[in-house]
Amino acid sequence: MMKSALKSVPEVAVNRDWWRGAVIYQIYPRSYQDSNGDGIGDLKGIIQRLPYIAGLGVDAIWISPFFKSPMRDFGYDVTDYCDVDPMFGTLADFDALVAEAHRLGLKVMIDEVISHTADDHPWFKESRASRTNAKADWYVWADAKPDGSPPNNWLSIFGGSAWQWDTRRQQYYLHNFLSEQPDLNFHNREVQDALLDVTRFWLDRGVDGFRLDTINFYFHSRGLEDNPALPPEQRNDQTAPAVNPYNYQDHLYDKSQPENVGFLERFRALLDEYPAAAAVGEVGDSQRGLEVVAAYTAGEKRVHMCYSFDFLAPEKISAAKVRGVLESFGKVATDGWSCWAFSNHDVMRHASRWAAGEVDPTAYLKVVSALLMSLRGSVCLYQGEELGLTEANLAFEDLQDPYGIRFWPEFKGRDGCRTPMVWDENAANGGFSTARPWLPVPREHLAAAVSRQQGDEASLLEHYRRFLAFRSAHPAFAKGDIEFLAGDGDAVVFTRREGNEQIVCAFNLGSKPAEVDLGAGHALQPLSGHGLSGQAAKGKVRLGGYGAWFGRVA
Repeated sequence: MMKSALKSVPEVAVNRDWWRGAVIYQIYPRSYQDSNGDGIGDLKGIIQRLPYIAGLGVDAIWISPFFKSPMRDFGYDVTDYCDVDPMFGTLADFDALVAEAHRLGLKVMIDEVISHTADDHPWFKESRASRTNAKADWYVWADAKPDGSPPNNWLSIFGGSAWQWDTRRQQYYLHNFLSEQPDLNFHNREVQDALLDVTRFWLDRGVDGFRLDTINFYFHSRGLEDNPALPPEQRNDQTAPAVNPYNYQDHLYDKSQPENVGFLERFRALLDEYPAAAAVGEVGDSQRGLEVVAAYTAGEKRVHMCYSFDFLAPEKISAAKVRGVLESFGKVATDGWSCWAFSNHDVMRHASRWAAGEVDPTAYLKVVSALLMSLRGSVCLYQGEELGLTEANLAFEDLQDPYGIRFWPEFKGRDGCRTPMVWDENAANGGFSTARPWLPVPREHLAAAVSRQQGDEASLLEHYRRFLAFRSAHPAFAKGDIEFLAGDGDAVVFTRREGNEQIVCAFNLGSKPAEVDLGAGHALQPLSGHGLSGQAAKGKVRLGGYGAWFGRVA
């Protein structure tokens, strides 16, 4: 009888949907915390700071690459997908990180960089050795034109042709990024199988999901057709800086190919073998970003969510843009899901892109962060944005990023958003390391250190903690529908609805007061706990400069 009773006890339900509406905190491991005094952050350093991250109130962490690599692109050029680079630690350190994160209630997502490898990878070494070896077709190889020039006009995001001549095979190979980052050939089923084996390796170690780097670059057109020119009036700098001729082409053939959907379905099927694994894909396509996100997240057989560069581009956020992007996504992706971000390791920090010219930058950052965390979709926060860190202005001799070195000085690269996290304003190097850091710690960042802000209710850090708790208390923010209401000028107004809960969210992105008339028929009950200022009466919401108001529709 007792045995039968034990069998009838139900198992704790697994939340397979945890990713929907999750807030994910991105960690750039080189710059988070150095535990061994070599000036480079590492996995043990992340473990040391996990209580801080859990204390913010986020749901998950995303760790940028820590795999074995020659570090020409700082981990985004992999030589061994199934091992940790010694500068970051060991596999045992990673296992300890996963265990501690799970103990603290945090999911762990890692960066999968599978569109390309380093040219040091054993796969590429074998592939380039001859045209007949077992891995000869694992990368994208093509013969020269009769005049010896590259097979077509495709360009690398890092500048110049996307084709590199190889003297061993007497052929060109494709590289969408550095010439030392050859592209894998996803048309080869064996390549797909090998990459799915890599994915299983990390799932078996307990990771909860993946951020898929350059997800729309996996496949190229077999025909190797030239990309057409893009008219000047259609060029934008969402995917590459304005000084980069990459923007001169309509990238019809070198990425975002229809075959990608089949691989993503294979990838999702693997993830679905595990209790609650999820993935978010990075879509770099300036012309068709939202459409690609919609295609890749449609239904339940592809990736769970994607993000494009709509809010990561240089253009300043505005009320009209927020509404336009969200409504456009809602139309093209009726059953898809996006993950929104204002900053990451590849773009200038939004504290510099957007807030630098504001009357009160801190108040502005508070209201735009509240807006970000109120949108329909999941959210990525980049380390240091909760402190209001600005883009570091580095000297040329301090640069590490090959992208910035190539396009200096008009484009200074990505080092300015990758400088070390600042923990203690009174400690050497802001508490990041006892040694000289791999990138300098800007003096102006010390005043924004965690030690300065924590406990100060007026600080940006405490605002993030407060708002994340407020968001967590209302399920409509995580999974609810969104409907935009009338808003003039700098005012953004929408409702979030989940079940019987309907919340009106009103934001003023400007420094001058704003008023929103919702109509006398709206009976509004204000919600507290978010810490932002605003008032409502008789269907009208009054917002001070950089103010916000939240209320239930009674």
